[in-house]
Formats: sequence, C-alpha cells, structure tokens
Amino acid sequence: MNKLLNISCVTALFAASAFAIAQPTGYTGPSNTAPAAAAGYTGPSSVALMTAREVLANAKDDQYVKLKGKLTSHKGGEDYEFTDASGKLTVEIDARHFPPGARIDHTTLVELTGEFDKETFGESTVDVKQVKVVAN
Repeated sequence: MNKLLNISCVTALFAASAFAIAQPTGYTGPSNTAPAAAAGYTGPSSVALMTAREVLANAKDDQYVKLKGKLTSHKGGEDYEFTDASGKLTVEIDARHFPPGARIDHTTLVELTGEFDKETFGESTVDVKQVKVVAN
C-alpha cells in the first residue's frame, strides 16, 4: 500500500511539473516557437487604411481602423508605440494577435487592424485585433 502511495505521489508530481512548465510565465514578445496560426478571414476589407494623425483627429469611438507603419517601442504590458509618417499613437496588442513565428522589431513594417478607443480625458488608443507583417 505504501509503495502504491509513493508511486501515485511521484506520478502526480511529474504531471504537475510538466503542466507548470507548459504554462507561459508572461508576455515575452513574438517567438519562433509560436503555435500554428488559427484560421481566419484574409480577404478584402472595407476598413480603410488611415494614418495615425487621421485616426486621432477624425476616428469615432469603437470605429474599426487600419494602420500601416512600425511598432517603434514597447511601453509595457500590451502597450506599444505605433509610428507612421504622420505621427505616433499608442496601440494595445494582446500577445495572441502577433503572427506566429514572425519576428517584429522597431524596423518591421506592419499593418494593424483594430478598434479605436477614443478617450475624453487621457490617451486614446487602438485595441489591435490583427497584426500583419508587410513586405517592405
């Protein structure tokens, strides 16, 4: 009985440690070991390409927008600084929205699609739902 209890405890310990190792410990940016991309629509869209300046000046709250430029810095958490020829704005990108296997840095041209969050007080942002790497 004691031997069976020991074997059960060891088996549970191995299972728990394997589960703990498999769990992510926090966002570390895009990785070459990311899982395969989920299927999704990749065809034409009626969401017009806008500049950072146009979004900040004209977009309405909850409007879907598309931007083309570079993620020039990571501000912490899900916040990144997006920059195009017209200016800069903060975008929020959940780690799952980065393309699997893509290496994205401050020199990578990307196309972002997401929802504009217009704030009366404070900084307005874009909640990004899709990140595409664009060929230069």
